[in-house]
Amino acid sequence: MHETATTHAPTDPTSGPVSSPAARRALACCRLLLGVVFLWPALDKVFGLGHATTPERSWIAGSSPTAGYLTHLDTPPAALFAALAGPVTDVLFVAAMAGTGLALLLGIGLRVAAVAGGLVMAMLYLAAWPFAAGSHNPVVDEHLVYVGLLAALALTRSGDTWGLGRAWADSGVPGARTWMR
Repeated sequence: MHETATTHAPTDPTSGPVSSPAARRALACCRLLLGVVFLWPALDKVFGLGHATTPERSWIAGSSPTAGYLTHLDTPPAALFAALAGPVTDVLFVAAMAGTGLALLLGIGLRVAAVAGGLVMAMLYLAAWPFAAGSHNPVVDEHLVYVGLLAALALTRSGDTWGLGRAWADSGVPGARTWMR
């Protein structure tokens, strides 16, 4: 008897790289949690929600979201990071953090979010300089864990579960099935 290959429609969740419903839900939970990890600091820096940023030190009150951190580093690359502080860096940082957080929460554009969020986390990893004596781990810290998790979430179509990933892929938007998936 001859077997024919079955093809799945793009909206079939079992056609993705993860077919287990429990694994898809676990990845969706990780995606949503990481979305808040990225979105919260952006909102706090912009509006001064009182957690890490007071209202009077918020971006809308005229303070820089990055200068306070980048100009007070006590690490070998401190001069490099201090030189990066400025209006362009403020916009890039807030846009990358907010955009990554929103993409993760919505489940769309996860590949672009993985790149943007991964670059921000890699820069924060270097700024924290975990190689110095007294760091909590001289090899891997949470920034690198977030980079790896971003890649896994983007490559496993985690936005299809509890997100708009499937609808986004079927939307007809150029790139929504490929690099903007």
